[in-house]
Amino acid sequence: MTDWIPKPNPQVDLRSLALSPEEGFVLSRLDGATAARNLPALTGLPVERLQGILTRLVSQGALLPEAEGAAPPLPAAPPPAARAAGPTRHAAVDDLSSADPLPLDLGEGAEAAGVPEDDAEPEPADDVPEVALGNFRQLFETRLHPQPEDQRAARARAAEDPELSALCFDPVPAVIKAVLENPRAGLAHARLIARNHRNPVGLEALCARAAFAADTGVRRWLVRNPQLPAGLFRRLWSARRLLELHKVTNDRDVPESTRRSAREVLRQRFTTGPSEEKVELILNTEGRALGALLGLSVDGKTTSLLCGRTYRSPLLIQNLARWSAAPPALVAHLLKQEAVRRQPQLRMMLTRHPNAPADVKRGGGA
Repeated sequence: MTDWIPKPNPQVDLRSLALSPEEGFVLSRLDGATAARNLPALTGLPVERLQGILTRLVSQGALLPEAEGAAPPLPAAPPPAARAAGPTRHAAVDDLSSADPLPLDLGEGAEAAGVPEDDAEPEPADDVPEVALGNFRQLFETRLHPQPEDQRAARARAAEDPELSALCFDPVPAVIKAVLENPRAGLAHARLIARNHRNPVGLEALCARAAFAADTGVRRWLVRNPQLPAGLFRRLWSARRLLELHKVTNDRDVPESTRRSAREVLRQRFTTGPSEEKVELILNTEGRALGALLGLSVDGKTTSLLCGRTYRSPLLIQNLARWSAAPPALVAHLLKQEAVRRQPQLRMMLTRHPNAPADVKRGGGA
């Protein structure tokens, strides 16, 4: 039987389809020339799951159907006895296909509550399944790493997948630069480098490509990379939203050195950033972010925006009451809120604030 070659449908806008992260990953590995029988080794997914994914992609119009109108079955998985007597994993890596990926940025929707969808920072799913990551790493360690550095660099400039993805694990910056010079290198490879490369020089080379530096997935892995230089973080994140910077400061997967840089950038941006972002940060975190902003004050526009809202969250009111820089107008506005009238302890906190109205202080909070 002739192998079916899955081909992306050029007439369909793939970003308009409701693809799962797994379907998006498989679609990103299809170049229109790779036979279906090679996909299990290329993606690390089992035959049965791939068959279902390909069928769904055809039904959604993402892939061109075969003449019969449906995806033909992939080669059946060998029975347990055959697998036991079959090749080892090292041999399986040797048989990986050389398909050239067409990476797609199929990140899902906004995660931050209250942030407009167009401005929110999507949180992408893992780009590559762990099994495929293991295959790429093993291919690099067993077949590529033993070669001299200059030979690996020369190979990286013309390599195809899976070898190109495997070279993204190379610890030598010169090889990483060669990978980036490869015309086949795309977002999938950039994310692998951001996630696995441990040399600041290589990370600088990665971020020299504006399209890669702007990718959500690349930034996600960069902040988790312990070798991300503080200067590079500041260049990439100095213009990010205050709420996004705050998330970095509280992400336990981010190294402490990067979290410290994020706190410094957050304080600088809070001083000079737009009032709307300051209000967004305070409201979306229910005032928790104010603990990292001690000693900083807000401008008149920010105060006006904060005073134009109704406050019902006791936690938010409590955190604002503990904020020593809360403007007098905001303290007075909070004292008028129904939630404060119903909870004497909140009113007491506000009346003790250094910026509370003088008449309220004289009245002892009554």
